[in-house]
Amino acid sequence: MAALFYTLYVLTFFIGPLHINGHSLTAPKGRSPHPFYISVTEINHNSKDKVLEISCKMFAEDFEQTLEHNYKAELDLSNEKYKATVDKLVTDYITKHLHLIVDGKAVPLQYVGFEMQKESVYCYFQVNNIISLKKLDITNSLLHDFNDGQINIMHVVVNGKRQSTKLDYPDKQASFSF
Repeated sequence: MAALFYTLYVLTFFIGPLHINGHSLTAPKGRSPHPFYISVTEINHNSKDKVLEISCKMFAEDFEQTLEHNYKAELDLSNEKYKATVDKLVTDYITKHLHLIVDGKAVPLQYVGFEMQKESVYCYFQVNNIISLKKLDITNSLLHDFNDGQINIMHVVVNGKRQSTKLDYPDKQASFSF
């Protein structure tokens, strides 16, 4: 039965709310009873522009609650009136919980922005001046401070070659070689 719930949860995360015979399989608004807590971080090396393009996808409600708790602020990620505050908090939170080391050198993440899509939030970052990439070490503790059942999935694409891994809380270290 757990495998069925996991499959439904993952499908909901990637394609949106599921409905069967007119009944929603997601929780009522304002509640988070989902049985799995997942983020997906995608990192793509754009060799033409010499940039690492990074996106972090999380459930909006989980991320919003994490930001509110950590920064003692009332937020609404979908409300434009909070945009300036949210931009600062997203930058601070992600850069504290996602670290990249490219070929042995720590690199700074540059905030690009965020957007809401249905029940998810996408946070975008980039790292400039990455001419080539042979090894990428990642520390990813996104939402570890929200739920100790957190699963962080990472996909890295370099020269068209895709590698992926899954980190179950409390694991936060991954390494990719190309």
